[in-house]
Amino acid sequence: MGVAGKHYPPHVNPQQDNAETPDAAKPSDERVRQQSWFGHLLNRPEFAAISGTVLVFIVFGFGAGSSGMFNLDGVMNWSQVAAYLGLLAVGACLLMIAGEFDLSIGSMIGFAGMMVALPSVYFHWPLSLSILFAFGCSMLLGALNGYLVMRTRLPSFIVTLAFLFILRGLTLALSIMFADRTIISGVGDLAQNDPVTNALFHGVALHGLFTWLAHMGIGKLLDSGEPLVPGIPKVIIWWLALAAVGAFVLAKTRYGNWILAVGGDATAAKNVGVPVKRVKISLFVLTAFCSCLFAVLQVCDIGSAAADRGLQKEFEAIIAAVIGGTLLTGGYGSVVGACFGALIFGVVQIGITYTNVSSDWFRVFLGVMLLIAVLFNHYVRRRVSQAQ
Repeated sequence: MGVAGKHYPPHVNPQQDNAETPDAAKPSDERVRQQSWFGHLLNRPEFAAISGTVLVFIVFGFGAGSSGMFNLDGVMNWSQVAAYLGLLAVGACLLMIAGEFDLSIGSMIGFAGMMVALPSVYFHWPLSLSILFAFGCSMLLGALNGYLVMRTRLPSFIVTLAFLFILRGLTLALSIMFADRTIISGVGDLAQNDPVTNALFHGVALHGLFTWLAHMGIGKLLDSGEPLVPGIPKVIIWWLALAAVGAFVLAKTRYGNWILAVGGDATAAKNVGVPVKRVKISLFVLTAFCSCLFAVLQVCDIGSAAADRGLQKEFEAIIAAVIGGTLLTGGYGSVVGACFGALIFGVVQIGITYTNVSSDWFRVFLGVMLLIAVLFNHYVRRRVSQAQ
């Protein structure tokens, strides 16, 4: 029987003739770009760094796994190297996402270390006060860096390159003037006797736990009964804490949105009310803070300060950030990715010593990783631009 001149099979309800076609039967709209789960994963800035980390672990697992690289003491060795660089990579990454560079990071490490050692050793300040003084000086210089970049509108590359030489020369001049030497020792003993410094920056954490693990057979015991690995170096704890805060701020806060907006298009961000100058200056202060934290932990760990500390660390921090997915042009990046970039650095630098490969190849590997990361980031950026 038909309705309005139409004939239906017995199993078809004529009342559903004008009903909407189910979604599965609708033709796909060509204007909507469909993307697979792998495509979404590929567009994540930290994807390349995580993939590179897995590859590096596989390579060294086969090449150096039997030599003790992945024993507890080996893990602590390369984790500590990665943690020191990771501190710098967090600050460098956020600043690069905002579209700026800080080439004074390495010189700031030497300067901050000397600002810790000189007052405490030669002027007998309490070490905790010397550390506060070093943080204050470093962050003021970071603010000055940012202010000059914003005020003069010169490229941050040029301004911070000038500070690279200024701070390195100032560190050498001050150390010779007050100590008549470029290496100042004795800070380690002061750190042990200063309760605040000892709790925050010196030594290791969880000593009791690692002693128990060694007695349980996880790890080695020395003849004295102490564990070969006495605990987790505090630089690792600082790195994880700083990385967690940086990742949360970038991903979940308004300030993180400001950083991304400033790096994407500073003029557009300013037009919608983003305080561009304040954001960028604060990030220069952050990189100075990270450099000083690196210096304080290093001085307390080694027990001395040297005027040439931090050499080329600014480039290593930038490499870690780029390997982690941060674009050199700004507006795109990941703190988590930068931390994985630092981890790759630490694993390779220490892992080579566990193999028969000459350590001279380390820089070659680092340069190749940088080139691959830049090419991959360029490819991802093109994909993201086409998807918008």
